[in-house]
Amino acid sequence: MNKVYKFFLACIVGIFLLLGLKSILLGGKEIAEANTFYLYNWGDYIDPELLDKFEEETGFNVVMETFDSNEAMITKIKQKSTDFDICIPSEYAVEMMRDQGLLEKLDHSKIEGLSNIDERFLDREYDPGNEYSIPYLWGTFGILYNTKKYQASDFDSWKNLWDPKFEGEILSFDGARETMGIGLLANNLSLNTEDPKKLTEIRNELIGLMGNVKAILADEIRMYMALEEANVGLTFSGDASSAIESNEDLSYVIPKEGSNIWFDTMVIPKTSKNKKAAYAFINFMLEPENAAQNADYIWYATPNKKAMDLIDSEARNDKTLYPDDEIINKLEVFKALDKESTILYNDLFLDLKISPQAE
Repeated sequence: MNKVYKFFLACIVGIFLLLGLKSILLGGKEIAEANTFYLYNWGDYIDPELLDKFEEETGFNVVMETFDSNEAMITKIKQKSTDFDICIPSEYAVEMMRDQGLLEKLDHSKIEGLSNIDERFLDREYDPGNEYSIPYLWGTFGILYNTKKYQASDFDSWKNLWDPKFEGEILSFDGARETMGIGLLANNLSLNTEDPKKLTEIRNELIGLMGNVKAILADEIRMYMALEEANVGLTFSGDASSAIESNEDLSYVIPKEGSNIWFDTMVIPKTSKNKKAAYAFINFMLEPENAAQNADYIWYATPNKKAMDLIDSEARNDKTLYPDDEIINKLEVFKALDKESTILYNDLFLDLKISPQAE
């Protein structure tokens, strides 16, 4: 009987020990999670030194994953496979994520430094009152060209790109909204046009432009333009500025019809389990010194007006990165399209990519 008693006693003690160990392990995991900050960002889109500085100043351990498109980012957020605390969507993606219930509404009482942001970039149509997003970086879409062969007047209008003299000269950006946007702008239509008939007409017009396209690329455009593998590139202001820095014979222009002004932003997804770290990161990036360091690293425009005196003077005076208000006033933000229009844009763009003229 004594042996049985000892056996049961040992079992009971063992159970309590296991439960205690489990509690310790779970507690340790909770502590680790509380000290971990999950960032979901575009590739090479933040100065690594800033992440080290953030860890040192806040005590949070940064875990960063990267994405290559807004659509891929949204899909992963929906899957809830990772508890991201901050992600960096573009303006139209903010609308989509908000409407799909994927974003936390920001508590502005926890945000320090919002007044550092240029008023021109606050309260925009994609997020009235900045209820869900804080501007991170911004830029434009335009035409990068080699001044040894062309001059600014050659690109006075988007319509000029159809000129036969550009045959085999143009590197076009691999994006449905951007490419369809060129046709829309050339016809003085909104970048957010959803009329199927008009969009089909624009696609048909763009088939002619594709005859002048040498290749459809993405980030590689800046490298090929800098190496003079092509003389015209349809690309973003930051990439254009980087290419110009490598090759002084390049220049950037936005045609008279205007173009797209884009914003990448900081948002808190519903997946966030560490909102303290999320707000700490937003406040950290709103500090002028950090915003300036980040802009100098990425070489895109900062929306932080108090950072302007701290950024590289060459960048500050670069009209490619920081155009005058006269140009900014002619720029339009991409809005989130309805599902049918999104599919139509993508289908029409695919038609253009596989058309004989695009080969």
